Amino acid sequence: MAAAYEPMPSRLETGRLLLRPWKEADAPEFCALLSERGKGTPPVERIRASIAEFLAETERTGIALLPILRREEGDFIGYCGLIIGRTTLEEPEIAYELFRRVHGRGYATEAAGAVLGAAAATGRTRLWSTVGTWNAPSLRVLDKLGFERDHLSQEENGEVAWLTRALP
Repeated sequence: MAAAYEPMPSRLETGRLLLRPWKEADAPEFCALLSERGKGTPPVERIRASIAEFLAETERTGIALLPILRREEGDFIGYCGLIIGRTTLEEPEIAYELFRRVHGRGYATEAAGAVLGAAAATGRTRLWSTVGTWNAPSLRVLDKLGFERDHLSQEENGEVAWLTRALP
């Protein structure tokens, strides 16, 4: 029988950031963020549908991928949260992606730190992260947060590092 977990809070605040539930109005900025991956800009209608799916998934699972806004500026800068991804609901993955224009300012570490605390509060004991080995900035964020490499896998887009972190 699977353990029952508390739902993750839908709103997290740090000194500089606010993580809150998705709104349909986030779709254009989310499209712009995804376009930075270099594979074109997805249609805003598809992203609105994705947002609806995120909200439904949160309702179903109790975990969430949340938009990140800077508190002072009020602007959307990315997302961070927990997903099932390549793992399980019992041991979800932490995921984050931020606009390049805000890289190098500690926002990913700050947001992910808040999500770690929220994950621990659900009663979970371990999180995963999977990241391309080419992605040195994301690997640095995970290192700062206490993640350790578990193993590597070869995937369609290259080598992927699987990292894990025990939660208090």
